[in-house]
Amino acid sequence: MACRKVLSIRQFSTGQVASQLVKPPVQIFGIEGRYATALYSAATKKKTLDSVEKDLIGLETSLKTDPKFKSFILNPTIKRSLKSEALKAISAKISLKPESANLLQLLAENGRLIKLDRVITAFKTIMAAHRGEVVCEVTSARELDAEQKTKLQGVLKSFLKSGQSILLTTKVDPSIIGGLLVSIGDRYVDMSVASKIKKYSEIISAPV
Repeated sequence: MACRKVLSIRQFSTGQVASQLVKPPVQIFGIEGRYATALYSAATKKKTLDSVEKDLIGLETSLKTDPKFKSFILNPTIKRSLKSEALKAISAKISLKPESANLLQLLAENGRLIKLDRVITAFKTIMAAHRGEVVCEVTSARELDAEQKTKLQGVLKSFLKSGQSILLTTKVDPSIIGGLLVSIGDRYVDMSVASKIKKYSEIISAPV
């Protein structure tokens, strides 16, 4: 609740208190969802959605490719005030939009920078929904070939509403043994062999 109150009041604005959040096209739960929703609302009001998304994708790339930047963001021993000042300087240097810069400031001040990558992912999900795209992540035990991906997309499209398109990403996790884990929009389906084995094991182990 405290986080939500701070977000509602500050709204990533540069001085004015926002009157009301702009409702996102998809609801994202958790701390990252609250920050991403507030950022979406602020950027919508300022008409900077595309620019802010570009900023966040750039930050996401830096987290993946710049070890020093990642270490700085995740290091819990650095004082919040020092992180805040450093990120303020970095934001100015790389010309981030005020909404993006204020996101970093707020995360730093609240000790939530460890959630930055999740906030970025949540914001990207909201933006995909904003464009009529439905984010779908499929995890398989082995890499899917082109034909399998094409067939999978065909099946997944049957879950979409008119005007929506699928934004498919795939991951490999040998631990699921076989089958698929499917996350589409706010729905999650576990069709893995590992899940079935666990279920059957619980049934067999249960007292008669």
